Amino acid sequence: MRVKVLSRNPDDYVRETKLDLQRVPRNYDPVLHPFEVPREYTRALNATKLERVFAKPFLSSLDGHRDGVNCMAKHPKSLSTVLSGACDGEVKIWNLTKRQCVRTLQAHEGFVRGMCARFCGTSFFTVGDDKTVKQWKMETPGYGEEEEPIHTILGKTVYTGIDHHWKEAVFATCGHQVDIWDEQRTSPMCSLTWGFDSISSVKFNPIETYLLGSCASDRNIVLYDMRQSTPLKKVILKMRTNTLCWNPMEAFIFTAANEDYNLYTFDMRYLASPVMVHMDHVSAVLDVDYSPTGKEFVSASFDKSIRIFPVDKGHSREVYHTKRMQHVITVKWTSDNKYILCGSDEMNIRLWKANASEKLGVLVPREKAAMNYNQKLKEKFQYHPQIKRIARHRHLPKSIFTQVKEQRIMREARRRKEQNRRKHSKPGAVPVVSEKKKHIVAVVK
Repeated sequence: MRVKVLSRNPDDYVRETKLDLQRVPRNYDPVLHPFEVPREYTRALNATKLERVFAKPFLSSLDGHRDGVNCMAKHPKSLSTVLSGACDGEVKIWNLTKRQCVRTLQAHEGFVRGMCARFCGTSFFTVGDDKTVKQWKMETPGYGEEEEPIHTILGKTVYTGIDHHWKEAVFATCGHQVDIWDEQRTSPMCSLTWGFDSISSVKFNPIETYLLGSCASDRNIVLYDMRQSTPLKKVILKMRTNTLCWNPMEAFIFTAANEDYNLYTFDMRYLASPVMVHMDHVSAVLDVDYSPTGKEFVSASFDKSIRIFPVDKGHSREVYHTKRMQHVITVKWTSDNKYILCGSDEMNIRLWKANASEKLGVLVPREKAAMNYNQKLKEKFQYHPQIKRIARHRHLPKSIFTQVKEQRIMREARRRKEQNRRKHSKPGAVPVVSEKKKHIVAVVK
C-alpha cells in the first residue's frame, strides 16, 4: 500500500528567533488576486502623498563670505571638500561633513571670476579681475608658512573663466580669447579665437578630453579641438549664453544656460536644432551643472531659484527656493549624486538634497525594499490624473508665480496671433517653426 505524505522543510516556516518576521507563503497567480490593480493604485497614491509630505530638501547654509558667492569648484578626489570664490577676491575651502570653513585666503583684488581644481586634487587655480591666474596648494600651509600661490601668471586682459583638463597638466582660460596653458609655462601654448568678443566661460569635455566649448557675449557657442588648435564650429542663438556644461556620460551632449530664461541641450554633431529646450525659469539662467549619472542637471537662475531638469524632459521635476535666497549665481552637483550646492548674491552657500524626500543615513534592507517598491508603483501610475497632480504640485514664491502666469498668457497670445496670420495668408506663406528651431540664428562651420 502506498501512502502520500506531505513533506515540508521547517526552515521555510519556523522562525529562528522571536524577533524574526513570520514567513507568509504567497501565490502570485494573477487569477487569485482580482483587486490587485486598485490596491496598487491606492498604495501609489499614498506613496506620492507621503513623498510630498517628507520633501524637505534644504539641509544647511554655509555662511562666512563677506560678499556674493561668484563661483564654486568641486574637489576631484574628496566628496566632502568644496571651494568657493567671492566678489571680494576671497576664496574659501569648506568641509561639508562638518559644514564649516577650513581655510580662507585672499586670492585676488576684485572679483574671483573662475576657479577649478587640478585633476589629481593637489592644487587649484583661480582667475580674477586683477588679470592674474594663480595656482594654490590644496592643503593648509604649515605653521609659520606664508599663504602664497605656487605660481602666478600675469595676463594682458581680464580672465573671465578657467577650466582644467581632465587628464593632463593643461588648463584653459577665457576672456578676450580662449588660451590653452601648460602648467609649467608662463605663456599660453595656443590661443583660439573666432570673431572678436569677450568669452564668458570655457569647459573641457570630460570624455573626449581634447574638446572644449565656450560661450561668448556675441551670442555664440563655439566648439574647439585642442589637437588641431582650431575652432570646429559655432552656433549663434537669439540671446546670449552664460555658460555650458558637458554631459559626463555622453561625449557629444552639452547643455547651455541662456539669457532668454531657457536651457538648450545640444548634440554637438548636429547643432542646427537643440535636442531639447528646457523651459521653466522666469529670468536669465546663470549656471548649469550635470549630475554624475548624466540623466539630470541642475540650473541656477536670476529668479532666485534653482531647478532640477531630467535631460529628456522640457520641464523641471523640482524647484528649490528659500525666503532669503537672492539671485543664484553658481550651482554644483556633488560627485556622489546626493547633494546640490548653490551660491548666491547674499553671501551664502546652500546645501540641498538632490532627491527632496530621500531619507539620509543608513537604510535597513526592509526600508530599501519598501522604497524601491513605492518608486516602481509611482512610475507605473505616474500618468493617472490624481497622482500626476500631486507629484507636480509645488509652492512657488509670489514673484515667480505671477511671472509664470504672465508668460503663459504672452505665449498663448503669440500662438493665437501666429495661427490667425496663418489662417488669413496664402497656404505656406507663414511656415510652422518648431520651438526647437525658433531660438537658433545660424550654425557656422
